[in-house]
Amino acid sequence: MAKKDYYDVLGVSKSSTPDQIKSAYRKLAVKYHPDKNKGDKAAEEKFKEASEAYHVLSNAERKQNYDNFGHAAFENSGGGRGGFGNFDFSSHFSDIFEDFFGEGFGGGRRNRRSNNRGSDLRYDLSITLEEAYNGKKQDIKFSTSEKCDTCKGSGSKPGHDVGSCSMCGGHGQVRSNQGFFTVQQTCPQCSGTGEEITNPCSACGGQGKKQASKRLSVTIPKGVDDGTRIRLAGKGEAGSRGAGNGDLYLFINVYSHELFKRSEENLFFECPISIADAALGTAIEIPTIDGGKAKIKIPSGTQSGKQFRLKGKGMPYMRGSGTGDLYVQVNTEVPVSLNREQKELLEKFREIENEKSNPSIKQFFQKAKSFWKN
Repeated sequence: MAKKDYYDVLGVSKSSTPDQIKSAYRKLAVKYHPDKNKGDKAAEEKFKEASEAYHVLSNAERKQNYDNFGHAAFENSGGGRGGFGNFDFSSHFSDIFEDFFGEGFGGGRRNRRSNNRGSDLRYDLSITLEEAYNGKKQDIKFSTSEKCDTCKGSGSKPGHDVGSCSMCGGHGQVRSNQGFFTVQQTCPQCSGTGEEITNPCSACGGQGKKQASKRLSVTIPKGVDDGTRIRLAGKGEAGSRGAGNGDLYLFINVYSHELFKRSEENLFFECPISIADAALGTAIEIPTIDGGKAKIKIPSGTQSGKQFRLKGKGMPYMRGSGTGDLYVQVNTEVPVSLNREQKELLEKFREIENEKSNPSIKQFFQKAKSFWKN
C-alpha cells in the first residue's frame, strides 16, 4: 500500500512554519492517542502515521530530503512506517514528545507539580553600617501572587471537586503500546497534574492564585555585608493549583559611612593629627561603630600613615561568633596658614635641627648623592 504524503497526513503545506507543523501534529496526537482510543486499531494507526510524519517534517534536514526525494529518501535509512524498517521508533518517538512537552518519559505527576512551583522574588533592601552592625527587624511590602482564598488554591469553584483528568485517568502520564515496547509521556491534557477543572474558580480563573500586596517582617542578622543575599524559603509567589511557593531573596545594600570603611569584618578609620602631636606624642579619642569611644596613645615620633589596631572593635561575624578589628590610621596634617610666631618658632627649630632627628630624610639624601655621583 502506498504511503501517504506527510503533508497530507498532518494537514499542512510545504510552506507551513515549524510552529504550524507542530500545532497540527499536537491536535492529531491528542485526538488519536491510544490511551484515548483503547482498542481502536485505526486510531492507533493514525497516531503512528502522524508521529512518523512529524518526525520527518519537524527536522529541517529531513524535511529538505523529503521535499527533494519523497519517501524514497528514507527507504534505505529507516524512514518507512511498515514496522519503520530500520527506523528506531522508540528513540525518535521519545524525542518527539520530549520536544513537545519539555521533559522525558519518567517525569510523573510529582515533577509536573514541581514545574508549577511559584516564581522566586527579589527584594533590594538598603541599610546603614550601624544597622548592619546591630542587626534589625524590618517590615517590607511587595506585590506577589498568593493562594486564592476563594478556592483555597485548588482552582475549582467552591462546592465543586477537582476531577481526574479524562485522558490519563488521574495518573498524569499516558502510555501507548508501539509493537514490542511501551511509550510513556506526560499527559498533554492536564500537563501531568492528573487533574481536570470543569468549573474554574471565578476569583482566580482556575489558577489557584491571584495577585496581592504582601507585608512581611524580616530579620537582618548582625554582620551582613554589602551584596549579602538572604533566602526566605517559601515566601515567593504561590504556585499554580496548589503547587509550592517560590522563594524570596533579600539583596542587602549597605550605605557608605562617613567615617568608617569596611573590608569584610574589619573596619578602617583615618584620623588627622598635628605635626606637634606626631612629634611629641599625645592621646586621642576616636568613635567606634557601636556608638562608643576608644582612646589611642600616640607615641612621640609617630609617622604619618601609621596604623593602630583595636582588637574586637570591628564588625561581628555573620556566621559564627567573634568580631573583627578596627584599624586607625593617623595622618599628619601640615598647617596651611601660619602666623608670625609660628613661622619664627619653626625657623628656629629648623636651625637647631640635625639629621639625626630625621633618619628617613638622611637616608634619602645619601641615596640621592650616590646616584648623582655615579
